[in-house]
Amino acid sequence: MATAAPERMSRVDTAWLRMDNPSNLMMILGVWLLEPGVSHAALCQRVEARLLKYRRFRQKVVEDAMGASWVTDRSFDLQRHVLRERLVPGKGQSPRQALEARAAELATTPLDPAHPLWQLHLIEDYPDVEGRRGSAMIARIHHCIADGIALISVMLSITDGGKPPPERAQKPDDEKDWLSDAVLKPITDVAIKAIGLYGDGVAKSVELLSKPQPPLFGSVEMALTGAQVVKDLAALALMPDDSPTRLKGKPGTSKRVAWCEPIPLDDVRSVGKALGASINDVLLACAAGAIGGYLAAKDEDPTGKEIRAMVPVNLRPLEKAHQLGNRFGLVPLVLPIGIANPVQRVYAVRRRMNELKGSYQPVLAFGVLAIAGLLVKPVQHALLNLFAKKATAVMTNVPGPKEPLKFCGSTLRQTMFWVPQSGDIGMGVSILSYGGGVQFGLITDATLCPDPEAIIERFAPEFEKLLLVTLMLPWGE
Repeated sequence: MATAAPERMSRVDTAWLRMDNPSNLMMILGVWLLEPGVSHAALCQRVEARLLKYRRFRQKVVEDAMGASWVTDRSFDLQRHVLRERLVPGKGQSPRQALEARAAELATTPLDPAHPLWQLHLIEDYPDVEGRRGSAMIARIHHCIADGIALISVMLSITDGGKPPPERAQKPDDEKDWLSDAVLKPITDVAIKAIGLYGDGVAKSVELLSKPQPPLFGSVEMALTGAQVVKDLAALALMPDDSPTRLKGKPGTSKRVAWCEPIPLDDVRSVGKALGASINDVLLACAAGAIGGYLAAKDEDPTGKEIRAMVPVNLRPLEKAHQLGNRFGLVPLVLPIGIANPVQRVYAVRRRMNELKGSYQPVLAFGVLAIAGLLVKPVQHALLNLFAKKATAVMTNVPGPKEPLKFCGSTLRQTMFWVPQSGDIGMGVSILSYGGGVQFGLITDATLCPDPEAIIERFAPEFEKLLLVTLMLPWGE
């Protein structure tokens, strides 16, 4: 294969590259459960034939004073990236608990910066729900390679029947044009709104973003404006803090991971229809109830409390997801963990979701990330921590394939993934629909929440409360 010329990394992807810290590595972590099991040889063959068609997975990152570049790894070795592991549960541990513990350990293990920033860890002999031989695979991919939406496109391409896009189709859009047309111009339309909502600080930053000068697009002079950008965007601090709980604080350097078995998506849809709410409203309300119940069990009264989760919002056409990279913004979603009544909690979530519709916040956040990729690392951290200080969690809610997928002839029974938490955020919440079911997963800092399974196990009971209530509604209403 011909060696491709080095490519400059986009500003947003550079921001994600530099965002690693000892508490939170910027890796997307995923788990696949397969039945029957697949062999290491079969996995390597599939990766060679499909995944490596995406040139990013053969490229390493080389940093310089101006940012970073994608460079073909001349010493690329597939065996360095597709690893075979044996899972040995500890005393009293189930295979599931051992797998969760291994995933948590890998979440805090840095990827080797001298080679492409991804690895697949295959446990060839992992029992399925009936104790038969299956396999489990843990995937780790640095966020600078792609966001969650793009990686779902990659996942589909490597399953049976999937095809990666041709090389010519993988070329990213010109970043300058994309930022100008898709992100910065729309911000101009909301500048007046920004003045009214947040005052002069954000108004100045919006003006900077909507009328970029040449230094914004590549000149080292942009670093000199970093302090002013941080000052202007400090108006984001006017966003009120979410409620203090044991889940918010300074994270340590170890993680915990847990996830639940799926609940039927049709049942969730029926509950939503009965309550005049979306599937998303119902699921988020259940997650909020599970977190509130966990705090109550820890003798921390959640009544009247709310926590904020930063939610990624896709900003690219889905047909371009195969181009990889990061094309998403962030919106802050308030979760009403202090509402005990499950129906009232659904309505509270629905109201908050409606308030976010049409918001300009995702494009503003994308612009902030674009600027952050140009700044020296300490200034970038100060800028991005404006987001992290106002949230307790990062949350993703992704609709996956409706039918179970096949991989190397086996059935992909269950899949779960988590996006990284940035700054001092200590919790990642994932809700993923797949194969007719919905799954709820958590990754938490071990200091702030050492037992995420105690939250996970409350998710299904919270849904069952809503199901019971809707079954008791008058017939025909």
